[in-house]
Amino acid sequence: MGTAVKVDDDAKARLEELQAEIHLETGVTVTQQQLLSRLIDDAYASRDDVIESFRSSTVPLSEEEKERMRKGRISSGVETDEEDIDEILYG
Repeated sequence: MGTAVKVDDDAKARLEELQAEIHLETGVTVTQQQLLSRLIDDAYASRDDVIESFRSSTVPLSEEEKERMRKGRISSGVETDEEDIDEILYG
């Protein structure tokens, strides 16, 4: 016996749409339980991608992150121009 999992209406509708599309494309009737099990198996096999998808975005930076970067800057006292940068980058 399975355990009930609550999903919002949008997720339920997309699951039903996918279920219907599988039937139309393959002629195979799958239950929502079979479909969810397959999706979970696929997600488990590529779990790094799933985990990464839950990380908060690093772009754009929050105002707090921008301020921390500003505070971390130091001045070497040397003025740098384009030629200096070209020399450093390209030799």
